[in-house]
Amino acid sequence: MNILIDKLPCSVVIDNIDTEIVSDFRTSILFEQLMKDNTVNDDVKIELALNLYFPKQYIINTVDAVNKIIWFYSGGKEMKDSGSKSNSSNKHLNIYDFEQDADYIYAAFMEQYKIDLADIDYLHWWKFKSLFYGLNKDIQLSKIMFYRSIELTDDMTKNERKFYRDMKRLYALEDMRSEEEKEQDFNDCLAGMF
Repeated sequence: MNILIDKLPCSVVIDNIDTEIVSDFRTSILFEQLMKDNTVNDDVKIELALNLYFPKQYIINTVDAVNKIIWFYSGGKEMKDSGSKSNSSNKHLNIYDFEQDADYIYAAFMEQYKIDLADIDYLHWWKFKSLFYGLNKDIQLSKIMFYRSIELTDDMTKNERKFYRDMKRLYALEDMRSEEEKEQDFNDCLAGMF
């Protein structure tokens, strides 16, 4: 789907039935936070996700509904399975978090778009994503995401590496992985070294 020429969806087809989906940006933010929450098991996540997006519907085909949620969340793009494992060093690279960066996100939308995300009644998730991805590089949130994502390299000066290392530390996101996930990632990293 193309946000410029296609009407933004407020419903999806589940089992050949046009089903209303909650399309406000807040719902998809809650969904993303839910998916990152390691304290909730997968079965409960599915139930909660269905309740988020289809609160007034009784969903029989949960597999189809979950696929439609993922399609909607991804902005109408089909998810691609690369078939290869991602680099373990980039596996958990998050450059933003809707909970931890809420103040920066709010400020960014106010500064650049004059949109008050706290008071706006409705903003379609796909519009929100487009605006979020289009934030100016001079906005504080964009700078923070850049600091979190930059890779320290040997061609940087000593002062540059120190500056970016300090910025990474200053703006680091809280590690939300469980102890088992941290241990598994450590083991994967060790295995990749040998």
